Amino acid sequence: MASYYFLLLVLVGATTASGAELCTDFYSCNCPNLLPIVKKGVAKALQKEPRMGASLLRLHFHDCFVNNIIIHLTLLHIIHYHTTLRFYEIKLAYIHNDIMILGGPSWEVGLGRRDSTTASRSDANNSIPAPSLSLTALIKNFANQGLSVTDLVALSGAHTIGLAQCKNFRAHIYNDSNVDPSYRKNLQSKCPKSGNDNIHEALDHQTPIHFDNLYFQNLVSKKALLHSDQELFNGSSTDNLVKKYATNTAAFFEDFAKGMVKLSNIKPLTGSKGQIRINCGKVN
Repeated sequence: MASYYFLLLVLVGATTASGAELCTDFYSCNCPNLLPIVKKGVAKALQKEPRMGASLLRLHFHDCFVNNIIIHLTLLHIIHYHTTLRFYEIKLAYIHNDIMILGGPSWEVGLGRRDSTTASRSDANNSIPAPSLSLTALIKNFANQGLSVTDLVALSGAHTIGLAQCKNFRAHIYNDSNVDPSYRKNLQSKCPKSGNDNIHEALDHQTPIHFDNLYFQNLVSKKALLHSDQELFNGSSTDNLVKKYATNTAAFFEDFAKGMVKLSNIKPLTGSKGQIRINCGKVN
């Protein structure tokens, strides 16, 4: 079962405990029932809005890379009303019930990550990998965060769920040669050379709300939605990893889980560093 309820704990913020490091049992004393409550709440939110799983993954990834994603997004003016609404809904969702299985792996994430008190437009622009990046640039981007090539490929598998906007894949389907002809034609019918910037398309056109390894099979078939995704399978050093994950779901799940743990441990603010923000969009 996908462990998106763990991601929520990372994003919601810490309690008043004073531990100096992240730990998996951070809430065991002051809120021992938090994990099952959040698990049920996130499942309820996913049942209502399947895109929430991808939203949580994206927020977790960006928060770890930038260390202050909500205030950064506010600074960059790219949190739209519906996005903000979805995020606050998921934060409040743990008061509800039900369970929804998305099919992905489970893992234990260290909890207790604080919010940063500063924000930088340049940090956000430079840290978060763009969909136009080359493989060399992607490898360097992840290496800057202490993540390996294996982490890069495995964590990119998060694109087995979620959507991307036309403006982010337009250049790929019109300018790149390594795109399956029928897939290209279908995408071009929805995403013209100009206009329709905000039209969304599934990153995994086969199972967009189910966490599986079809993303990697799509790369092998030259049916990646984003340029940066297809770069992982383009006659380069990462081709073998893509082939491995495309044929071995267990191997992908194992490396993805390991990558998520490493991701959550990128320069975390703990203890007296940072703050537990009352309003996610601004410092206290």
